[in-house]
Amino acid sequence: MQFTVNVQELLEGLNTVTRALAARPPKQILEGVLIEADEEGITLTCSDGSLTIETALCADVREEGRAVLPGKLFTELCRKLPGGEVTIKVGDNHMASIRCMSFKSNLAGMNPVEYPEMASVDAGATVQIPQKQLREMISRVVFAIATDESRQILTGCLLEVTASEARLVALDGFRLAIQKVVKDFELPAGTETLKAVIPGRVLNELSKILADDEEDCALLIDKTRMQAKFGNTKLSTVLLAGEYIDYRRILPASFKTVVKADRVGVQSAIDRASLMAREGKNNLIRMSMNGETLAITSNAELGDVLEELDATLTGDPIEIAFNAKYITDVIRNITDDELCMHFNSNVSPCVVSPIDGDQYLYLILPVRVFS
Repeated sequence: MQFTVNVQELLEGLNTVTRALAARPPKQILEGVLIEADEEGITLTCSDGSLTIETALCADVREEGRAVLPGKLFTELCRKLPGGEVTIKVGDNHMASIRCMSFKSNLAGMNPVEYPEMASVDAGATVQIPQKQLREMISRVVFAIATDESRQILTGCLLEVTASEARLVALDGFRLAIQKVVKDFELPAGTETLKAVIPGRVLNELSKILADDEEDCALLIDKTRMQAKFGNTKLSTVLLAGEYIDYRRILPASFKTVVKADRVGVQSAIDRASLMAREGKNNLIRMSMNGETLAITSNAELGDVLEELDATLTGDPIEIAFNAKYITDVIRNITDDELCMHFNSNVSPCVVSPIDGDQYLYLILPVRVFS
């Protein structure tokens, strides 16, 4: 195999596919990047056995073939190349010769025959969402995906699609996050709602390689796998098996108290109160809402913080406590000018949603305190 390719384009391709490499791969061959060269160019592929990412690049191919090179080392070598174009030639002994301007290197590869065939998604339902919109949706729910493997289904994110909307739902037992996009989707005949639970790590990596543009990302979903296609890149993953929690049963139907306040002001006040909260035993902040004032406080052995903000309260006054991290994670993912919080009591969940519309919803469990 022999080809010549632009160094920067090769590095960008490697940065994309090596996101699929595992820290401890189940097989040594999966430490490598599979390079396939044909008349159309080259294709790079990396996998950890369940997640696979591949991308196609334009290249001047002199000799077609396949090779597997050490993924991390090859990427670091390419990162240090002087620029321009690089020529890579791989012989029958799997040794790669790398030439770029005055730079020369030989890199031992592995037998590509040992690289496992990756399962493909050839049939199923297709969901198309603009890459920029999908990336934003993912980034605003991933923080609520559980990391505790004892409830594996919650280490994934629920994708739920109907004929008129698609939503992502994440839940870790303390917070719930929902992001929604409203548009028309074509579902298979007889299917009212398409559901898939995507591993959290996969969504994290997908959000990092999606482009910041309006070109669609096509999600092809069957019963056990999902494939995302965008630009010259394909990502394929195994879906999590099992039934996701019926999150709708968790959402309160009505509220006794609604508080509206400047979102930037509340976020800044919580950030400041969190500095003191971190010094305490429970990382707590308290919010007290009465009349036209929202008071945010935190206490620790080293001192305390109090900040009062203008707010609009509808309903009953309330005083409630939260883990500072949990409420901070929610508010930093909201871009609206005004923050709208809904309450029933100081021991029931707080719901944060837009004043107009329902493109997002966050639920946060409070902390029961005894004062």
